[in-house]
Amino acid sequence: MSSSVAAIVAAAGLSRRMGSCKQLLDLGGKTVLARCLETLLAGGVGEIVVVVGVNGELVAAEAGRFPVRIVVNNDPAGDMASSVRVGRAALSATASAVIAALCDYPLVLPATVASLKESHAQEPDFIIIPTHSGQRGHPLLFPRMILEELQGDLTLRDLVRRDQSRLRFVEVDDPGILFDMDTPEDYQRICSLLAELPGS
Repeated sequence: MSSSVAAIVAAAGLSRRMGSCKQLLDLGGKTVLARCLETLLAGGVGEIVVVVGVNGELVAAEAGRFPVRIVVNNDPAGDMASSVRVGRAALSATASAVIAALCDYPLVLPATVASLKESHAQEPDFIIIPTHSGQRGHPLLFPRMILEELQGDLTLRDLVRRDQSRLRFVEVDDPGILFDMDTPEDYQRICSLLAELPGS
């Protein structure tokens, strides 16, 4: 059975803890958003939906430099799950799975994206979670049918916790899956780590 993996990039966040637009911060001469999109494309994802906020014109303009579909989350207080629901509605019917990508993890390597896709091809009914040195990281891959369960107040974490038997873990040589970026301190740490990571 053939599989087609798409990605939803949640880029509608207000970056309150960061104090400035996280998606447009410079990271090694590229914006955080550009780095995330380049990683997905280099990892072999052919369909990407970028979800921006109601005042996200600059983020949309940056995303528009790439072959992506841009949609707007009209809920100014919307969380990650609401953005994924908006992005899900814009996916093509051929996508059998979705990588839920965050700008919060800008150091993820393309090889990790490719590993998620390969794991989905082998086990298409499972949520795929990357691990590094035994620690769970991001992004996660959700089969389309499981992602359709994301309704009401449910979060992606709820989907992961709902049934442990439908989880699969793939170990990757990529510490970037563990480095979250929410605060200015996180940003400075990631800037310093960037040059040290393989493939960056």
